[in-house]
Amino acid sequence: MEKLVKNNIDTNADCLEASFQEISMTKSMSFGVSSSTNEGSKAEECVESVKSSLSSASYSNSVDTNEASFRSFCQSKPHKGNDIRWDAIQYVKSRDGELGLGQFRLLKKLGFGDIGSVYLAELRGMGCLFAMKVMDKGMLAGRKKVMRAQTEREILGMLDHPFLPTLYSHFETDKFSCLLMEFCNGGDLHLLRQRQQGKHFSEQAARFYVAEVLLALEYLHMMGVVYRDLKPENVLVREDGHVMLSDFDLSLRCHVNPTLVRSSHEQNCAITSYCIQPSCIDPAFKMPVCVQPSCFGPSCFKPRGFNSKTPKAKSERALNSSDPLPMLIAEPTGARSMSFVGTHEYLSPEIIRGDGHGSAVDWWTFGIFLYELLHGKTPFKGNGNRETLFNVVGQPLKFPEGSSISSAAKDLIRGLLVKDPQKRLGYKRGATEIKQHPFFESINWALIRGTQPPEIPKQIDLSIFNQTSKSSMPPKDKGASDSNRSSGPYLDFEFF
Repeated sequence: MEKLVKNNIDTNADCLEASFQEISMTKSMSFGVSSSTNEGSKAEECVESVKSSLSSASYSNSVDTNEASFRSFCQSKPHKGNDIRWDAIQYVKSRDGELGLGQFRLLKKLGFGDIGSVYLAELRGMGCLFAMKVMDKGMLAGRKKVMRAQTEREILGMLDHPFLPTLYSHFETDKFSCLLMEFCNGGDLHLLRQRQQGKHFSEQAARFYVAEVLLALEYLHMMGVVYRDLKPENVLVREDGHVMLSDFDLSLRCHVNPTLVRSSHEQNCAITSYCIQPSCIDPAFKMPVCVQPSCFGPSCFKPRGFNSKTPKAKSERALNSSDPLPMLIAEPTGARSMSFVGTHEYLSPEIIRGDGHGSAVDWWTFGIFLYELLHGKTPFKGNGNRETLFNVVGQPLKFPEGSSISSAAKDLIRGLLVKDPQKRLGYKRGATEIKQHPFFESINWALIRGTQPPEIPKQIDLSIFNQTSKSSMPPKDKGASDSNRSSGPYLDFEFF
């Protein structure tokens, strides 16, 4: 077994004793850690490989290979219950006793974060692809990041949602902690936005992406997780065009108590319509129309311009008003943290001021996220980090001159980017009230998974990864550049 050594530029920690005999290097490509469907040639190869392995005599002697018996070895996620990767992982575990680095072939470095790097990994002999996040345990201990890594693993382990990643398995070696997650070849929304005309999405495309992200955040909050790191780089595009959130090492776990709340007259808005006219939401308009404070309140979402109710329907609703339908509230309003975490352009005012923050920070970042998708830039970006933070706290929200986005989009962004978290849209009722905003009037929330995405990523030919190099040790020149190191026959682990 040959030993690969790489100098860590941040921690000066030694890297791993590799157990890979064959690891190939290819030209740089952009990938994301996301959901992968069972469609496509690679998935079919995985299915056939696993079926072939499961039918082998050596395995049938030790394990009953019928599906019901085999699935008793793992708790498959309901929305990914038919994913053959569950079976592949469990077969290898039953055959070898446990998972280890030697059972995987690293194909490409996908990206890196504060506590580890992510690689495209193939389960040897199965043809199944995974995104493997590798974390150096020594580095985690030295930088006091052990709890962050543990929190991320726990969060990933409890997720079961179509717009969030699936954790297939976790294993550790003497030096490394590894997470096996879903892989997709669609890249992230930051790269996808850069490829759009004008480097921003159309309003229709942006609505699709933020709607799926909103459902993911709603689920996280219901599970007692405050995400805290929403940005286009962390929203990954699956091969079917739908998206997923990734990277949970900055997330906060907290207590939440989902409840059904019946509407009351005190909760109702003072007006019966939610005003999204420019005269209500744009300070540039000084018209004597809709000047009451209730026009700016985000607690009543009955869009005036979109209301298609007939008088008969209104009268029937009035008759039933004494018994309104209950509303699910799953917002961890009691969450509290003093941590200074996030990306400068996305940090909320309460985090910058050090006031302590809760789940409302996710709705601030959601507003920044929508603004960037529509305009190609964030609203408070300065010439440096210091100026950016000052703008977030002290400067009012402004839209670019000549912005062509709708009044509903502007109103939603204004409601989300309120500097006082207690007055921010979503503070009390979370995603429930945001989903009722007129901007999402055309979204069918129940059928969103069947909606045609704005863009379907091109399939990537993964056959190039099969041209494995079987040569000697990599260069030992520690002064070599990253580009020189990436051209060798081995794929080194890198940590930042």
